[in-house]
Amino acid sequence: MDGSDERLNLAFMALADPARRSIIAQLSRGPATVNELAAPFNITKQAISRHIQVLEKAELVTRSRDAQRRPVHLNPARLEALTAWIDQYRLARESQFRALDALLESQARQGPTPKDQS
Repeated sequence: MDGSDERLNLAFMALADPARRSIIAQLSRGPATVNELAAPFNITKQAISRHIQVLEKAELVTRSRDAQRRPVHLNPARLEALTAWIDQYRLARESQFRALDALLESQARQGPTPKDQS
């Protein structure tokens, strides 16, 4: 497995957890501290910190230092890379569906085929 596969695996494993997806959703509105991210959850700040560490390892978020605060930021470049990976498969499927639609339309315009009379 090459490095890009491993990075994809880490990202999708991180996103498999509903709490981490919720954290990503919160961060899409702007940077937040661990305390701010923990507010909507019924789990400890330590558990939120562990979730953030998983997201950091997957390169989905980063942390900065702002005086006393350590806000967590979304990493839009990494999310764009995941979206691009997903899009390559989505676009291929859409192309296949368009071809199928065209075939079905063509057959519908030709009308029903007569049944064999044996």
